[in-house]
Amino acid sequence: MTEQQVQVRGRRKPRSLAQELVAVLTERIRSGQLKRGDKLPTESQIMAEEGVSRTVVREAISRLQASGQVETRHGIGTFVLDQPVGGSFRIDPATIVTLREVLSVLELRIALEVESAGLAAQRRSDEALAGMRAALDELNEGASHASDAVSADFQFHLQIAQASGNHYFADIINHLGTSIIPRTRLNSARLAHDDQPHYMSRLSHEHEAIYEAIARRDSEGAKMAMRMHLSNSRERLRQAHEDAEQQQSQSA
Repeated sequence: MTEQQVQVRGRRKPRSLAQELVAVLTERIRSGQLKRGDKLPTESQIMAEEGVSRTVVREAISRLQASGQVETRHGIGTFVLDQPVGGSFRIDPATIVTLREVLSVLELRIALEVESAGLAAQRRSDEALAGMRAALDELNEGASHASDAVSADFQFHLQIAQASGNHYFADIINHLGTSIIPRTRLNSARLAHDDQPHYMSRLSHEHEAIYEAIARRDSEGAKMAMRMHLSNSRERLRQAHEDAEQQQSQSA
């Protein structure tokens, strides 16, 4: 890629660049250049090859995860998956764009992740617990950078699903990708009438409660902490949804 091409790309929006990168990587997978089980180049390698930022690379990887083309194994890398079979069950992350849709996904997550957390507390290994801790530490460190926070938040929930010992939990979380984290679509702090530091602090406390219960192998405590975390997110967004509808009716 020439210097001029890099400069032209640099003037385009990150979301547009991410979509272009998704197309590039998808074509490599479809053409067989990247085969099932192959490890994708590192973030730094992709940045150098395509002349894009780390934020663009992470957004593109998140989209590939959401479409079921790749999976990221924390601390190891991102790997190509089998191509989805036509006609199979699929939730298109691109459709999760309104508050009502995000609330519906949160209800699905409560049904899945509460039980997943309980099983993770019973079955987790020390290695799995270390993966959760690493994701939480990354989340806390990247709280001020939205893309970093979303990626780490997703990894924390994925690590719990994997620790459950039931791969179907992890498969569904991987299928939904980072679209399961409301901050990818909505400014949750603004909608909840809260300042970002306070909002992130509350999320951190909720995550730590889940981690600590799993660490002490407290299955019921882990289920309770996960339910509280996701229910709190649902309630904050439900209230924001009601406020938005009320404002619309008043202005009509």
